[in-house]
Amino acid sequence: MIEQVHKHILSELRQNSRADTVFMLAAVLFNLVSLGINWGVADQAQRGGEFAAADAVFVLLFVGTLLINLLVLRALAGGRKSRGTLLGGLTDMYREHGVDKYYSADLIGDYATRYRLYMGLVLLLGILSLGVPLAVRVLG
Repeated sequence: MIEQVHKHILSELRQNSRADTVFMLAAVLFNLVSLGINWGVADQAQRGGEFAAADAVFVLLFVGTLLINLLVLRALAGGRKSRGTLLGGLTDMYREHGVDKYYSADLIGDYATRYRLYMGLVLLLGILSLGVPLAVRVLG
């Protein structure tokens, strides 16, 4: 029975990693695309292009970028919590069976640090993808 629980926990950890990878890639790609589009639209509007169309595109991408980044940050926070719970259970199981010396509990802290870095990356890219076009649009 313990072997089945072990396999299940490892399976959940793999699924958790894949989901977090998808969220990270989606956020990074979306933020870069949004930054490029909004920057171009803001620059064009400043050069005397159509303000109404440029403003509409800018507002839609601004709101979309904000919402997507908030959702990704929420998903990563949930992934961090799930990974911590799963690794805690795995560590407890190893301790109960006397094999905990082969798995360092320090890894749990390393994973938490990695999640903070992922979340910081998404946040920084989100701020840049919103702030740069806004600055171009407002300050010219």
